[in-house]
Amino acid sequence: MKRTIYIICSLALSIITLQAQAQVSNGLYRALTDANSARVVALGGLPLPVHDGDLQTAVFNPSAISPEMNNQLTLSYVGDFNLGTNFATAQYSHTFEKLGSFATSVQYYNYGTMQYASESGQTDGSTFNVSDYAVTLGWGRELTDKWSIGANLKYAGLQYESGRAGALGVDVAATYWSYSNWAFTLAARNIGRQLYCQEMYLDNKWLPFSLDFMASKKLDHLPLTIILGYKDIQHWNKLFDDPLHLYDTYDPITGEYATPSKASRFFTNLGCHLLIGGEMAIGKNLFLRASYNYETHREMGVPEARSLVGFSAGFGIRIKAFQIDYARSRNNIVGSPNFLTLRVDLSKF
Repeated sequence: MKRTIYIICSLALSIITLQAQAQVSNGLYRALTDANSARVVALGGLPLPVHDGDLQTAVFNPSAISPEMNNQLTLSYVGDFNLGTNFATAQYSHTFEKLGSFATSVQYYNYGTMQYASESGQTDGSTFNVSDYAVTLGWGRELTDKWSIGANLKYAGLQYESGRAGALGVDVAATYWSYSNWAFTLAARNIGRQLYCQEMYLDNKWLPFSLDFMASKKLDHLPLTIILGYKDIQHWNKLFDDPLHLYDTYDPITGEYATPSKASRFFTNLGCHLLIGGEMAIGKNLFLRASYNYETHREMGVPEARSLVGFSAGFGIRIKAFQIDYARSRNNIVGSPNFLTLRVDLSKF
């Protein structure tokens, strides 16, 4: 009975956040929303419904934190050579017999050095830095052989020239495994708000909240795991009024643009919520991964230009106590960030 209460409370808390987070986030605190590791990026950048002891999955899905992660260390680096930004993450996990499994992470997002300029665009050579960072402490526990729950407590900060801001938030998640190799995860992420703001103006104090439902299926006769996701359950309408009419139909006779039908808008909205990905094992030590995000393709691509915007892909190589993961995410038409993660199982030394 006690275990059942834990499960119900976790799910209820996730549902309550639908009302508590009615406001739309301001889009800041990117260290809380951007994927922090190569494997997570290659599979879509959402909470992964997997249970294989990979510490990379802990930041977005605390219910994945387990004793199999004990004494693991991961170091991740993201480089975007076109924009000059860098994103680094360090994670460590330890399990205590009576308290459960814990995972801590430190994430740092550096936007590079920028120049001061006057209103007319004149510069004098002086520069300043812009960065985001986040510190997370996660806890996870397996309630039964089918259920696990977890939570993250996180602090996020902004440093924009002389401006400072800080926020406190939590994540809650629950995962269910079936005997037929299905897994389901419900995760409520970034429940919280800003604590302080100095020399900055932010009209929205809420963190970038999201409620995501994920499912995975490991095929019986093929070393392939399919990942399916429905993201941002709390916010149905993903469309916006486009003054450029990029997706509207132009009528040369009337000279007007015809907006999409209700049916078209419904399926476009639905597609913006969905994610699909897959991971294939080539033997025991090589993994190939790929995913597709239609929302990214629609928002960051150009309708007239064919591109791979929205696609992510990567691979992983396991060598004894080490695992090296690489991913490349096409999130705009200009460039693709490179993600590199090194995972070390310190228990094997």
